[in-house]
Amino acid sequence: RQRLAMAAAKISSRERILEAAEALAHEVGPGHMSLDAVAQRAGVSKGGLLYNFPSKAKLLEALVEHHLEQFEAAFAASPAARSGKANASAAAFLEIATIEIRKKAKPPAAGVLAAFVENPDLLKPARTVGRRLIDRIKADADDADLALVGYLALEGMRCLPLLDLDVLSEREREAALGAMARLIEPA
Repeated sequence: RQRLAMAAAKISSRERILEAAEALAHEVGPGHMSLDAVAQRAGVSKGGLLYNFPSKAKLLEALVEHHLEQFEAAFAASPAARSGKANASAAAFLEIATIEIRKKAKPPAAGVLAAFVENPDLLKPARTVGRRLIDRIKADADDADLALVGYLALEGMRCLPLLDLDVLSEREREAALGAMARLIEPA
């Protein structure tokens, strides 16, 4: 019992650290995020943070993995992905991307890009997940080429805020999302 309680506490502190790091990364950018600030926000000692994540690089790596795990869980849980219909994977990705795009989550561009420049290995898991997603989308698509174009358009819309280049009006954004929905599920 004591081991289970300790394991639960460890998981809890790890999750608190990841949540704190994610919040700080959005506020100041991963490149400017300090371990001291993460520990303080998570309510753990710096030693506790270092026990879970021995370096800032390991913390950033865990953040990327955590984000990708959340994405894959949302994808798997999507009713569209489980439907078994043609274009099911594209519909699931559109569903998830639309939520993200409408939130207009705008990470500080310089910080995110600095983290990737500082440690390009952070991109490897994202590339793997992206490749799997493209393969899934193409595998059940009515038109694999058109599905690939839809994927690229959604990724472009998701990346515009990262580069601080989101110049679309709300109306244009919604029109693009609506057009993609019509392409995926023809009337």
